Amino acid sequence: MDGFQTILKFFINRRTAIGYSFMALLTLGSERVFSLVAFRCPCSNENFRYGLVFLFSPAFVLLVIGYFLNSKTWKLFTGCWVNPRKIFPKGNICHFFYIFGQITLNALVAPVMWLSVALLNGTFYECAMSGLRNPAYLDAICHNKSVKCFEELHKVACGKSTMPFSESEELKLTLQAQSQILGWCVIVTMALLSLLTTCCASCQSKVSHLQLMFWRVYAEKEKEQLEQTFQLYATKLSERNLKCFFENKKPEVIPLPAFQAWEDASQIYSFSSSKQHYSTIHRLVEEGQKEINEERETTLDFVDRREIP
Repeated sequence: MDGFQTILKFFINRRTAIGYSFMALLTLGSERVFSLVAFRCPCSNENFRYGLVFLFSPAFVLLVIGYFLNSKTWKLFTGCWVNPRKIFPKGNICHFFYIFGQITLNALVAPVMWLSVALLNGTFYECAMSGLRNPAYLDAICHNKSVKCFEELHKVACGKSTMPFSESEELKLTLQAQSQILGWCVIVTMALLSLLTTCCASCQSKVSHLQLMFWRVYAEKEKEQLEQTFQLYATKLSERNLKCFFENKKPEVIPLPAFQAWEDASQIYSFSSSKQHYSTIHRLVEEGQKEINEERETTLDFVDRREIP
C-alpha cells in the first residue's frame, strides 16, 4: 500500500509534465490521422489555400478549446458586461491584460504543438507552398530548374509532374526542408518565450520559493475542499426543498453566502506582500467583503505556474 501511495504521489506531483506529454502524443497521432485519412492535396491552383487551412484551422480550434477549458477565462469574463469593473478594476487597468495574457499563454500550448508537428512532418506546408504563385518565390524555388518548374510546381506534391524525377524529388525535399526549418523555429521560439516568462515571473516574485510551494499546495487543497463543499450544500439545499415541497412544510434556514460574497469570492486573486492571504476566499474570510472591494493589487499569479517540483 505504501508503494502504491508513493507511485500515486509521484504521478500527482508530475501531472503537468504527464499532461503535456499526453497532449504531445495526442497531437502527433491526430496529425498523422489528418495526413493519412483526411488530407488530399488537390494539385491545382487551390493548393495554397487548401494546405494553409489544414495547417492553421486545427491550431485555431485548439486555441479556442484552450480558452474554453481554462477556468480563469470564465472567472475573468463572467458578468463583465454587467460590471465592467470586474475586468478593469479602479486604478488597475492593466489587470485584465495581464490575466488574459496568462490565459492565452496556457491556451497556446496545444496549437503550438500542432503547428510544430505539422511543420516537422511537412505534408501540409509542401502542398500549400507548391501552389503559391508569387513571382519572387517561384524565381527562388525554381532557380536553375527547367521551365516546367514554373508551370507544374503545384503538381510536385502529388508526384504528377512531367519534370525529370530528380528535379521533382529535389523540389519536394526543398519544400519539406523549409517546413521542418519553420517547425524547429516555432519550437525554439516557444521554448525561449517560456523560459523568459518563467524567469521574469520568478524575478518579480514577492514570495520565497518555499512559500510559493506552500501556496500551490493550499490552492489545490482549497479547490478540492470547495468542490466537496459545493456537493454537500447543494445536496442539503435540494433535499430540503424537495422535502418541504412534497410534505408542505416551511423550510428550515440553511446558511449560504450572500450575493456580494459570491461576487467577491469569484475574483481572481491578487497577492499582497503585506498580508499573507493565499486565496480570495482566505482574504474574504479574514478581512471581510468591504476591504476586498476597496483594495485591489496586481501581481504575478504564481499559483498557476507549474515549474515548481
